[in-house]
Amino acid sequence: MDVKIVFMGTPEFSVPILEGLIENYKVVGVVTQPDKEVGRNHKITYSPVKECAIKHNIPVLQPKKVRKEYEEIIKMKPDIIITCAYGQIIPKELLEYPKYGCINVHASLLPRLRGGAPLHRAIINGESKTGITIMYMDEHMDTGDMINKEEILIDFHDTVGDIHDKLSLLGRDLLLKTMPDIIQNKVKPIKQNDEEATYAPIIKREDELIDFNKKSLEIYNQIRGLNPYPVAYATLDGKIIKIYSSMIKDNIYTSKQNGEIVRIYENGIGVSTSDSEIILKEIKPEGKRKMSVKEYLNGVDKYSLIGKIFNKE
Repeated sequence: MDVKIVFMGTPEFSVPILEGLIENYKVVGVVTQPDKEVGRNHKITYSPVKECAIKHNIPVLQPKKVRKEYEEIIKMKPDIIITCAYGQIIPKELLEYPKYGCINVHASLLPRLRGGAPLHRAIINGESKTGITIMYMDEHMDTGDMINKEEILIDFHDTVGDIHDKLSLLGRDLLLKTMPDIIQNKVKPIKQNDEEATYAPIIKREDELIDFNKKSLEIYNQIRGLNPYPVAYATLDGKIIKIYSSMIKDNIYTSKQNGEIVRIYENGIGVSTSDSEIILKEIKPEGKRKMSVKEYLNGVDKYSLIGKIFNKE
């Protein structure tokens, strides 16, 4: 269709959605976050969306503050602006410019999990389902009228990485299915019920630290909700250990301290929690690579670990 689209997005999650638009519509420009310096050598790194745009010879804009630097976007004369995990608030001037509006592809079943980390929070919260909502954007955070939505179930073993991949493809497919109705003005927008709203604030460093005073299920959900990024962690003997996977064992150690290593298995380390035991399965010790706990135990005096306490000052 001869509709001019400006796409605004940044992470890998947004790439299948952009590629789907490129294959079916005329994407005249891409807006993404500024390049970052990564590592000790300060290597300049492009966002995944920028990489995709360059591959398809699409002009790229990277305003530091789009609220103040939106004129170049308007010069592209988009008929519609589509955003997905862009990372900045869109100014009113942009929201009101395109004749078909500003559309957002949001990775939750709105009004649940408004905010910047809906994928992570869905797992961490122990939600049983999530999905994609296609919505009109307004000046607030994920509060605009809904156009279409589709849900998926969250398996008990799903990590945020698993849900990321599923929802990225679902977002692409649902947007492409919904686009003709948007362009033909066949949409019947649905207002969100603010009373049902929940929030998904971005993940901070303190969200990554495991608190073994919590129940095993909460810890299990935290670990899978941060795998593969940014990864949950705990400290042992003053060193950081990142924890990628775990399982729950229904034993209660009332006489043990929370966070205490209570048992060594062939392929796991059993740690006492407030209600049972959680078994750590895959870790990354400080200064070493990611490995299975079975591999880790082969290189240490494993039985000397019993009685040690995670996060002990």
